[in-house]
Amino acid sequence: MKSIALSLAILAALSLSPNSQAHDGQDHAASSKTKSATSINAKQAATRAVLRDLWVEHVFWIRSYVIASEAGNETQKKVAADQVVANAKTISGAIAGFYGQPAGDRMLILLAGHWGAVKDYSDATLISKDAKKQQDAVTKLTANAKEISVFLSKANPNLPEATLFGLLSGHGAHHIAQIQQISKGDYAAEAKTWGAMRTHMFTIADALADALAKQFPTKF
Repeated sequence: MKSIALSLAILAALSLSPNSQAHDGQDHAASSKTKSATSINAKQAATRAVLRDLWVEHVFWIRSYVIASEAGNETQKKVAADQVVANAKTISGAIAGFYGQPAGDRMLILLAGHWGAVKDYSDATLISKDAKKQQDAVTKLTANAKEISVFLSKANPNLPEATLFGLLSGHGAHHIAQIQQISKGDYAAEAKTWGAMRTHMFTIADALADALAKQFPTKF
């Protein structure tokens, strides 16, 4: 996958038509917590779409890892884990593209911490069945959400720390609920969680895209 920094640079160079903007509004319905597609320009809408795809890939591959763990499929687990890491590198490329490579490297470390905590919770639930390790993983996940919130809010004044922490805490809660539901074979409940998780990823992606547009208006 091309780096997101390159993707955004290409999008910024394009002069998208009003029809493209309307189409994006249909295909990527904005969450009620974010601005509607009609209130943003075409480049910002396109950036939202790119970020939405990346954040949905994040939850897709983690879900794939969890399902593989439940099934005992080591090959699928490895592929899924590798894709989670590859996705984190691509997301971190967005940070580097706007804030420099050191910031991108820091974001990658933070995303690795998020993935590590979710993986630990999954392994403790599905493999070792260790309640203490589950709780340790939740503690790590919460601390990591705080770290990411602090990092991003310092980088961009349009991303309030408290708002980010709320969004990321909700994201972590979705991971935990999903793992629990898969471990119990409650696939109907997991399907609902997946839908909510996907929509939540849209909210996070849109918040990031909109904050970037405010901070770097000349790129949009």
